[in-house]
Amino acid sequence: MALIAPSLLAADFSRLADALEMIKSVGATTVHVDVADGHFSPDLTVGQPVIRSLRNATDLALDVHLMIERPERYAAEFVDLGADRVSVHAEATTNLHPVLAEIRARGAKAGVALNPSTPLEALEEVLGEMDSLTLLTADPSLKEQPFIPGSLDKIRRAARARDERQLRFAIQVEGGVSLERVEEMVQAGADILVAGSAIFHYENPRARLADLIRLAATARQTSKV
Repeated sequence: MALIAPSLLAADFSRLADALEMIKSVGATTVHVDVADGHFSPDLTVGQPVIRSLRNATDLALDVHLMIERPERYAAEFVDLGADRVSVHAEATTNLHPVLAEIRARGAKAGVALNPSTPLEALEEVLGEMDSLTLLTADPSLKEQPFIPGSLDKIRRAARARDERQLRFAIQVEGGVSLERVEEMVQAGADILVAGSAIFHYENPRARLADLIRLAATARQTSKV
């Protein structure tokens, strides 16, 4: 069954405890946190102190997406602070092999993220070394982040590559996830859908998250999670 990972940055930061309680009570098991440095990513978001605080506040799995330059400098630190999965961008480092190995050695799952314009072929040599692949399916530099339709084919190709090599990495999609797109994303091969504004920018986030979880769980797919 496919999973929904609520993106915490879309929540009201003055009421994060309420957001965490809501996420858990509805049945999600993971929260997603984008750590952006204002250089690799145009946004400047949260860092180590917030991850430490989240780990102290919840037993939900912490999925940390490092949108930072040279992630090898900090990836192990985020694991030590409590991240259960740390994903780094292939575009942000020339040391992808060692940083994935370090994340795993510290006891977390290691993921690789790809911007929309980066081809899957960039990961040819590390497919067997990662626990998850995060495909950005919207332009992260745009405020509204509309879904890029061609991303569905990219999800399908990633799923085929995984099956052909008999690998078990999870395919996560982030960007433009909405109630209307859940089924087609899961059918394309997605195992985890990161949703932020699709949850927290609605009048009833609890009901919207419940709907997303239900749709993801019932859509036809072969999950590797």
